[in-house]
Amino acid sequence: MEDSENLLIHRLKQEASAETAFKELVSLYKERLYWHIRNMVKDHDDTHDVLQNTFVKIYKNINQFKGESQLYSWMYRIATNEAITFLNKKAKRLQISSSDLQEHLISNLESDVYFEGNEIQLKLQKAIASLPPKQQQVFNMKYFEELKYREIAEILETSEGALKASYHIAVKKIEEYLKIN
Repeated sequence: MEDSENLLIHRLKQEASAETAFKELVSLYKERLYWHIRNMVKDHDDTHDVLQNTFVKIYKNINQFKGESQLYSWMYRIATNEAITFLNKKAKRLQISSSDLQEHLISNLESDVYFEGNEIQLKLQKAIASLPPKQQQVFNMKYFEELKYREIAEILETSEGALKASYHIAVKKIEEYLKIN
């Protein structure tokens, strides 16, 4: 896997092979990045916009990738930052707070034709939305994306210990939310 990733990176950085290598990269990672972004922005159409912006940034900045982390960790970090930027701009445009935006996004999920969840999954999304942003990220990455703490630590540039504590606290808060509601 590492050799094929290094080869892909090499091909991405070569002008002659960059376009076909980028198509390969998109094919390999678009679904994983889609769901990572979707867990943050909730809306299908907004997710596609953020995903497109993410891939544009990846394409433009691939030469700055130094290989100090895995390629997908670097891409997840870009996707995370793009999603946060998108959410902040959306909250500012709607002139509401970040927490009010989360409530707004969750209420829109009920009418989203792409949301296939039932009432329980909607309650879980509401519980997750009640968490602070960092705990939301950690919970989504661990619970939905099934990433290892080591991978999340690389993506969020923090320690595994801090992540474990954050995830544990998030789980307790979600359990409490679900008991009350």
